Parts: sequence; structure tokens; C-alpha cells
Amino acid sequence: MNAEEIIRSIESEQLKTDLPIVHVGDTVRVGVRIIEGGKERIQPYEGIVIAKRHGGINQTITVRRIFQGVGVERVFLLHSPRIASIKIIRRGKVRRAKLYYLRDRVGKATRVQQRFDRAL
Repeated sequence: MNAEEIIRSIESEQLKTDLPIVHVGDTVRVGVRIIEGGKERIQPYEGIVIAKRHGGINQTITVRRIFQGVGVERVFLLHSPRIASIKIIRRGKVRRAKLYYLRDRVGKATRVQQRFDRAL
């Protein structure tokens, strides 16, 4: 067994199996585990997926939301133990792999058309 096969076998044990299929343009609610002192709580972060990167254990999504008039983007490692849950709120109909153009838009121009042909 060479090094690549050993790494692949270790990574396959760490992969989450309960994740939904997330597409770019979807509005998602990511439950993030936060530890404050000795307590642990789950904080939801809701926004639109503007990018997906990598694959396998390194797969990430970039979620963008507007908070108090300022655009906030956060990159989530999908298979991280910090991610408690991912829930798809609505499907978006987009024709791009990356929605970086939303960064330049303000207000209602940031809306993405809803898609009805895929189940939530």
C-alpha cells in the first residue's frame, strides 16, 4: 500500500455522509459549532452560496450574506467537525460556477431567481 492509498483511506473515514447536495446559487443555513468558555452552542449562518471549491475531504463552500448593510463572506470546510448541519432553504437558478459578481451589487439586484426543478 503506497502513501496515496493510505491517505485516501484515512480521509474516507472522516467524510460526512449526511450532507445535502449543495449547488452554487442556493440559499443555505449552516449550523456552526461555537465553543464559548465551557459551553458549546450551534450558531446558524444563512446566506447564498457564491462558490464551491476542491473535492473530497477538502471541499469548501463560500457563503455570502448582508449583515447591517455590509457584505460578509465566510468559507466553510464541509467535512469539518465544526459544521453541525447544512440546510438548504431555497434553490437558486444561476448560469455561473462562481457568483463573485454579487459583490458589486446592492439591494434587490443581489436576488437570485428561484429554481423549482430540484428538490430541497
